[in-house]
Amino acid sequence: MEYSEKVMEHFIHPHNVGKMEDADGIGEIGNAKCGDIMRMYLKIDDGIITDVKFNTYGCASAIATSSMATDLIKGQPVEDALKLTNQAVVEALDGLPAVKIHCSVLAEQAIKAALADYYTKQGVDPASKGIRITEHH
Repeated sequence: MEYSEKVMEHFIHPHNVGKMEDADGIGEIGNAKCGDIMRMYLKIDDGIITDVKFNTYGCASAIATSSMATDLIKGQPVEDALKLTNQAVVEALDGLPAVKIHCSVLAEQAIKAALADYYTKQGVDPASKGIRITEHH
């Protein structure tokens, strides 16, 4: 399987790894079939994602997509993070093998799950913000 240099870089030296004790939103998504589990932590101030951390248990693609996804949303307004697609993550990594595209979907879903948690804690229905979490089995 061929991985781009960017995928290898984010796998070997992932960005924004770790836990966040005072997270404003936490999302966890897992895929029982492949065994990948992603947890995203968001710190949000005045509608801006000021910090983001992740813990991922999974393959090189799962770690690389988590790392790239956090880079893409850090410092961005919540509305922009909501629009992040798995295709944008794949493109930022200069592509993924077809059998690993599902990892980028998990990264997108983990961010949406963390934002849903954030909105729920604010007393806002995540569905009203267009957040739909699809379960992966």
